[in-house]
Amino acid sequence: MPSAAERLISRFEARDATVAVIGLGYVGLPTARAFHDAGFRVVGFDIDENKIESLRRAEPYIHHLGQAMHEELAASDRFVATTDPGQLATADAIIICVPTPLDAERKPDLSYLLRSTEIAAKHAEGPCLLVSQSTSYPGTLRDAIRPVFERFAGERGAETLLAYSPEREDPGRQSHSTRTIPRLVGGIDAESTRVAAALYRRAVDTVVEVDSAEVAEAAKLLENTYRAVNIALVNETKVILDAMGIDVWRVIDAAATKPFGFQRFEPGPGFGGHCIPVDPFYLAHRASELGVAADFIALAGEVNVRMPLFVIDKLEVALAERGTRLEDASVLLVGLAYKPNIDDDRESPAAELLALLSSRGVHVAYHDPHIPRFAPMRKHRFELESTPLTEAALAEFDAAVIVTRHDAVDYSELGKRIPLIIDTRNAMAAIPECSATVVRA
Repeated sequence: MPSAAERLISRFEARDATVAVIGLGYVGLPTARAFHDAGFRVVGFDIDENKIESLRRAEPYIHHLGQAMHEELAASDRFVATTDPGQLATADAIIICVPTPLDAERKPDLSYLLRSTEIAAKHAEGPCLLVSQSTSYPGTLRDAIRPVFERFAGERGAETLLAYSPEREDPGRQSHSTRTIPRLVGGIDAESTRVAAALYRRAVDTVVEVDSAEVAEAAKLLENTYRAVNIALVNETKVILDAMGIDVWRVIDAAATKPFGFQRFEPGPGFGGHCIPVDPFYLAHRASELGVAADFIALAGEVNVRMPLFVIDKLEVALAERGTRLEDASVLLVGLAYKPNIDDDRESPAAELLALLSSRGVHVAYHDPHIPRFAPMRKHRFELESTPLTEAALAEFDAAVIVTRHDAVDYSELGKRIPLIIDTRNAMAAIPECSATVVRA
């Protein structure tokens, strides 16, 4: 009789399998779409009833993925969106795509991941492949996920292979998709790696098998720690050059003319998204558990965390020069999303700026054409709606802080209507006529 691995591989190759995705957010929904497009039956599971109802009604809640995708899934007889974990029993593969944030002390919070593992274990039947795509430190699959899965699934004798395949989604990017981004796969053993690779090869153009789950987990952290470190470098350089009276953007433009040995990174008011603000702390935490110093990585995280304070200092000084105390000011934050032209506000520096300014008694509002309402976040809860950039609305503000540079924002109108602009993204450089005082930060 064929082994569990061979039976799964045969079903994957024939696309005669059901793939379940736990967590239908910015990673899980594109993953579900990729396997659906590859011909599989897909079960999308989430505990958020609003997401499930939106999918059933073909109403986008992640707008950059497009209306057509939601309509295709809603109309398909190969896609089921559900809050019923019992539907996972039909799955030959279960892929976990849930958040792995930091707690209040900036330590890894694996509670969503382990709870999802428990749900999968309680409902998986027969031979099954379990894959985590959620960011975690090396050893998580082997030392945290496997024991939980075996504790609940082992009672029924369910045959399960375990693998890790880090997500590499970049919301809003048009040049790559889930299918075209190379996919790393590493299992807790060679057989798990082989089965997971067979699954992903049906839906992804390039699959790279690595030696172990730990290699795949560490690769994910390295990819994003590399970015975090370089963002920290350019942010700290910005602070230094600002003290010298030198425009960091001109320096970056000059350095970027070198055709080798330099990669352009741009400064900002902090860092955002699920990965960049989180991954360096995951790596540093695991290093500390092993008694290994991660000073450089930890420092990069701290530099980026401090950037909102730098922006507020620049705002306070600029307001004082105009005779206004920060505490008496009315300030508009422009751009709530963590990156341009999308509706993703996860870990956005705008939220931290809003919280810090509000704590000082500042009247704060925001404008973002992609986020009409500031939904509750894990750390912050504000009952705010996007302020329109009308003449009457803008007349109420003493200053604006450009946090994220969206193409849909009329910066020339901003420059005409608000007397002081703190520009963290070099957005006003392209506005030839501007009556506002513009301060780079």
